[in-house]
Amino acid sequence: MRLTKFTHACVRLEKDGRRLLIDPGIWAEDEAFQDVTDILVTHEHFDHLDVDRITALAALAANITVHAPAPVAEQLAVMSGQVRTVQVGETFQAAGFRVVPVGGAHAEIYDGLPGCANIGYLVEGVYHPGDSFHVPESRVETLLVPISAPWLKLAEAIDFVRAVAPRHAYPIHDAMLSAKGEVGVDRWLDMKGETSYARIPIGETVRA
Repeated sequence: MRLTKFTHACVRLEKDGRRLLIDPGIWAEDEAFQDVTDILVTHEHFDHLDVDRITALAALAANITVHAPAPVAEQLAVMSGQVRTVQVGETFQAAGFRVVPVGGAHAEIYDGLPGCANIGYLVEGVYHPGDSFHVPESRVETLLVPISAPWLKLAEAIDFVRAVAPRHAYPIHDAMLSAKGEVGVDRWLDMKGETSYARIPIGETVRA
């Protein structure tokens, strides 16, 4: 499987010509959508969900299907039959990949907020948690670890990597960091994460 990193929390998975996109927010590059048939969205926030771009794409491509929690499906209601509401506990196919939804709730920022749904996705060994530190029961080979957000601190990100214990970890949710800040965060995760950790430059691809 090939994994391509785009800005912030957006990644694309590709295998045998099949392409699956996860969390294309407003900062994701247009290139991320190229030849994609299925999109997974973890939750409703703009940095993970670009409603205008997704609906415009769906209007032009009848083969596009979006898989998302109920609040996101409601925002994409104009897409009618091209949106599928997902729930934790089920397993489904998206672009030919086996997808297991996990978690269910967004990490708390303060005073119980934002209090919205957040579904992480385990895609054939690759885990995208969205905005959460939920640790799935299944084995994770490749972890996409959030490293900067109002709801986390660096120690929590390191603890999350250790708890999941993946073979490889790559940072996501990083648009709030400067290039200088990334260096420090990456150093700590590499030093204390107890796994193979590396940053994927925007637009570049690794084997997952």
